[in-house]
Amino acid sequence: MPDYRGHLAGGLFFGVMGLVGVVLLGWMVFDPIRAGGLLGFCLLGALFPDVDTNSKGQNLYYAVFVLVDLGLIIKGLYVWAAWFGLFSMLPAVGSHRGWTHTWWAMILVPLPIVIIPFVMQAQELVQHFAPFYAAFVLGYFSHLILDGKFK
Repeated sequence: MPDYRGHLAGGLFFGVMGLVGVVLLGWMVFDPIRAGGLLGFCLLGALFPDVDTNSKGQNLYYAVFVLVDLGLIIKGLYVWAAWFGLFSMLPAVGSHRGWTHTWWAMILVPLPIVIIPFVMQAQELVQHFAPFYAAFVLGYFSHLILDGKFK
């Protein structure tokens, strides 16, 4: 099974192929900033299933989460920061290779990306955040593929 570097490489591959696909299909106009954000979410999705165990991948994952949460706090987006912090703790609930390594977690874990804007009555943001949900799912899928969960 790959270590965090293997999962990052797999997530990067899936993310780049996904970006190339949506641009070629005309579903998205290429924007380097948005593409970078989508790749970042794909990489976080690729790391997520293994953040329930002490590892370099876990350290990297939570370092990114701390920076993002700090950025939200600095911007005064306290409700978003609270939601973000809550969901970043989810991997601590369960055992390694438990619920985080299931197909249903791949679909459910990133749902807050689109549900929270809806609940906060910011429905116009749901469409904006939907590609980030898809990117996280794609990264998560790459992790499960590399771990042999879809044989």
